[in-house]
Amino acid sequence: MKAFTRLLLVLVVISVSSPLALSAAAQADEVQKAVLVTGASTGIGRKIAEKLAAEGHFVYAGARKAEDIAALSAIENIQGIRLDVTVQEEIDAAVRVVEEGGLGLYAVVNNAGVNVLAPLIEIDEEELDFLFDVNIYGPYRVTKAFAPLIIESQGRISNISSISGTLSGPLYGIYSMSKHALEAYTDSLAHEMRILNVKVSAIEPGNYKTNIFHNRCDRMLARGYSAEGSRFEEFVAPRVDMCKKRPIDTDPEPDQVADAALHALFDDNPKEHYLVVPEQRQAEWTIRKAIEELVSLNKDHHFSYSRDELVQLLDEQLAPPTAE
Repeated sequence: MKAFTRLLLVLVVISVSSPLALSAAAQADEVQKAVLVTGASTGIGRKIAEKLAAEGHFVYAGARKAEDIAALSAIENIQGIRLDVTVQEEIDAAVRVVEEGGLGLYAVVNNAGVNVLAPLIEIDEEELDFLFDVNIYGPYRVTKAFAPLIIESQGRISNISSISGTLSGPLYGIYSMSKHALEAYTDSLAHEMRILNVKVSAIEPGNYKTNIFHNRCDRMLARGYSAEGSRFEEFVAPRVDMCKKRPIDTDPEPDQVADAALHALFDDNPKEHYLVVPEQRQAEWTIRKAIEELVSLNKDHHFSYSRDELVQLLDEQLAPPTAE
């Protein structure tokens, strides 16, 4: 039933929310809300930071390079901070910066991520450690460190996942592993944090313009990775050649992803999962895969549902929520 629940929840009308009295809510609206965005130097993280700032929110924008931090800090309502999500000392220092800022912290957007490509039976364990250190341990470390501030504000946590959290394919297994893990992390975190009045969402983008793939190529080429000697040469060789040619990224800007992030952070009833793709076929890949897994799980066992029973369950998920 997870596939139906994840894919078929609908967006709700955006409204203002607060568990406080009306007068207190009116006062709270006048206070600038602070949001931390990791991996904000380029791509999705940069777009989210810029959109939040343009909407009047204050953004602590995490980056690793001094020039990126300076460029982010030059934008109104943004303070660039050094934040490598694999370094606990930098995360702790970022917590101190936020605490000293005086605005508290309303939300965290765990966006920092990396991509590694290689056959699973040939990839070095070092590469597995590198990718999981950023994509899984990174959100875990950052969320744990900033949780007291988020709980105090009864705010939000948004994890930038991927359609690879549902899909898997040749050479992309290690990346998909990390995003499947991030999906599980988000689901469990959402259940736990709901008890503390904190809402948690995952955003699953498709292919948008980011630096993640060029960074992947830089790492592959720097490590001398090639198709020579690989049992999967026919898959590996074209991707290595593509990295050497450095093609221009023609994917669209991630404005839709930033819009989804704003909805996840500020709507009264955010979705737990946001599928955000620039074209229909990417949505079809993802939804078909989720349905394929659902059908496979349901097939040929003692407690299998009939087709009519599955349709009934689908209708239940599609039905509008009832008023409490």
